[in-house]
Amino acid sequence: MFRFHSLLLFRRLRRHRRQFSSATSHPLELPLSHPIYIIWGSNTGIGKTLVSTGIAASSLLSSPSYFHYLKPLQTGFPSDSDSRFLLTKLRHLFLRSTGPRPSLSASHVLLNASSAVTGNRGNDARFPEEENVVGGEGIGSSRLFCKTLYAWEEAVSPHLAAERESGAVEDSVVLETLQRCFREVVESGVGKEKSEVMCVVETAGGVASPGASGSLQCDLYRPFRIPAILVGDGRLGGISGTISAYESLTLRGYDVVAVVFEDHGLLNEGPIMSYMRNKLPVLVLPPVPKDPSNDLMEWFEGSHNLFSNLREIMVSAYLERVKKFHDMPRKARDIIWWPFTQHKLVPEGAVTVIDSRCGENFAVFKAQSTEVVAPLFDACASWWTQGPNAILQAELAREMGYAAARFGHVMFPENVHEPALNCAELLLDGVGKGWASRAYFSDNGSTAIEIALKMAFRKFSVDHGLVRNCLEDTTNERSTELMVLALQRSYHGDTLGAMEAQAPSSYTGFLQQPWYTGRGLFVDPPSVFMSNNTWSLSLPEGFQIENLKLGNITFASRDEIFLKGRDTSELAAVYSSYISKLLSGYRGSNNIGALIMEPVIQGAGGMHMVDPLFQRVLVNECRSRNIPVIFDEIFTGFWRLGVETAVDLIHCVPDIACFGKLMTGGIIPLAATLATNAVFDSFIGESKLKALLHGHSYSAHALGCMAAVKSIQWFKDPCSNPNATSGGRLLKELWDDKMVHKISSHPAVERVVALGTLCALELKAEGRNAGYASLYARSLLQNLREDGIYMRPLGNVIYLLCGPCTSTDICNQILVKLYKRLEEFSGSNN
Repeated sequence: MFRFHSLLLFRRLRRHRRQFSSATSHPLELPLSHPIYIIWGSNTGIGKTLVSTGIAASSLLSSPSYFHYLKPLQTGFPSDSDSRFLLTKLRHLFLRSTGPRPSLSASHVLLNASSAVTGNRGNDARFPEEENVVGGEGIGSSRLFCKTLYAWEEAVSPHLAAERESGAVEDSVVLETLQRCFREVVESGVGKEKSEVMCVVETAGGVASPGASGSLQCDLYRPFRIPAILVGDGRLGGISGTISAYESLTLRGYDVVAVVFEDHGLLNEGPIMSYMRNKLPVLVLPPVPKDPSNDLMEWFEGSHNLFSNLREIMVSAYLERVKKFHDMPRKARDIIWWPFTQHKLVPEGAVTVIDSRCGENFAVFKAQSTEVVAPLFDACASWWTQGPNAILQAELAREMGYAAARFGHVMFPENVHEPALNCAELLLDGVGKGWASRAYFSDNGSTAIEIALKMAFRKFSVDHGLVRNCLEDTTNERSTELMVLALQRSYHGDTLGAMEAQAPSSYTGFLQQPWYTGRGLFVDPPSVFMSNNTWSLSLPEGFQIENLKLGNITFASRDEIFLKGRDTSELAAVYSSYISKLLSGYRGSNNIGALIMEPVIQGAGGMHMVDPLFQRVLVNECRSRNIPVIFDEIFTGFWRLGVETAVDLIHCVPDIACFGKLMTGGIIPLAATLATNAVFDSFIGESKLKALLHGHSYSAHALGCMAAVKSIQWFKDPCSNPNATSGGRLLKELWDDKMVHKISSHPAVERVVALGTLCALELKAEGRNAGYASLYARSLLQNLREDGIYMRPLGNVIYLLCGPCTSTDICNQILVKLYKRLEEFSGSNN
């Protein structure tokens, strides 16, 4: 019996995650033309509808205005209808109003309901329950709109009612219906002042009560991130419930502007105000009469001033929010120094104001005809870090909150804590499985590279007898200057040592790095790409290819490129001969202390795919010379290329590898440098001076380790990541093959690379339109932003980067939009 119920729960959980994930893919905009608020309850039956009614009365009775009341989910219908309650009370309050008052027209509409409610009308029935007008004395007209969106007959939680009445509604459908209602709010307010129209969305039950699909409502409505009013609990136990509800909302990024609850004589407001530390107002309503025959008119009239105060708080917070959105770009341009940005080339109005993030989407402010907060798909994964969907984002926030509360920060040398130990075990059993035995934690990718270089150089020095009397040498004189073997177009970070280990580029010139010397032999590698529907190989000058067959430079499919069987090909022999001659002819070949490379994909160098056969041959040549091998997997690791580690694509292992970015889901910085036992042993000795004297204050910090553990487990588990296959080591194909081929044949496109979560293309360009400094793609990217896709180029190379959990539907929609804009771009540049 237990296993049966557990299986049902597991199936529901997967369904709910899919529903919520699909909801975030739709362009859900929150209009800012007028205040829109969501009413939350710390529990059920604590007066959310009374608060909604009080806010409506303060709006409609004070001056002519429009008020929209939306109840997305209602159970116990039609005998219980919060919309009807609010409409009825407002009508009676208007009739009792003394002195000049506006006239009121009001409507109560049920949009959709389960078959149990609608009878023969079906699930999409739309019909008004009642329409009435209360006459006034000619000083203006107010309108009240009451809508119940989805209703079920049984008075239980929406998810249970929906299941029992066969009236399930996916999260995406609820949100889309709610957005249509928001558009009506905007339409009703045309020509009116911002404060003359207000909308409240009242939830069902408590903050964490399930919606119709089973998703928690605090997760269900998160894509809109509507500012909140929390109705607390003034009863015994209400302090705990109110604070818990508040924390659940803030943990998900909601802005709560006020807490209001009924006075039960227990003075709950004291501890709640103390907990809030005066961050927001706490309002206490008078006791509500318990007599069922009481129509509450005196109570509402007695509470009018408090509700008027609450409404003023809501309007003021709304106006302040809109003002901030307008002020932020100017203030940012005045005081912020952006990375990788030529400020002179940032035009007025080009600064993107990001209000929040929900899963894969930014929520950005758009100052258009109707001001909105609109979703913008983060197609560069925020500099290659991001991977969580909205559900994982909430999970990571909770895990990190727990780690912060439990540990704060603790120093790491000779200490251990559970998050760090769990993270190290996951790394060694995952990306380091089969070769690594040690995990060294640091702050970010560039510092992980610095550590890897120190490790490799020590290992090389020990193996080649360069370590003799170093412990007694206090002069710091170096008899040997060690170099690296690296690839052209490489990039390993912005710290000094990492830059020395990469080839000359835009990042290393005198303007950027006057200290740069480039301490290495930099090899120009062969690359593979798709062009005109064919995967091809591009060989740099210097390779002896006169007799090379065409079959060695074109491929029937992308998968053929990664076959281990290519090791016996004629091309492998060409690669081996080329590398051997290069190393033998290099004057400092005996001083090459490390090979460092980005496996398969070179990121910042232009999203080039290096022939994995060449890299494998390069590794083998270094092994024969006892040169330690470093894989820079800061970009490529953790399913970024469709596999847990690029080792699975390149079919050889390093001595040292660096990981970061997606390791924590990109939510917080953390990096790890993995190494073999042999590398570790080269630092073992009797003196501390032989140890690795490198460290960071935040080495293995608990928050980062906790986030990494959750992210790695989540991406690997098919139960949480629908794209995970083969025991979590592979992702299914995310980019539609037909669309990728179609884009590769476009006349404006030079080459395409599609692998894992990456789809990159190079625009055909010459002269100043090519290279990292090119602005050639600016108009194309601006048009894509208008389509809801945020991209940041590498000159005339543009790339799409999704997350390991991104649905194939979303990826395909992005490709379709990209192709459409490419057509326009091509036409405008001809």
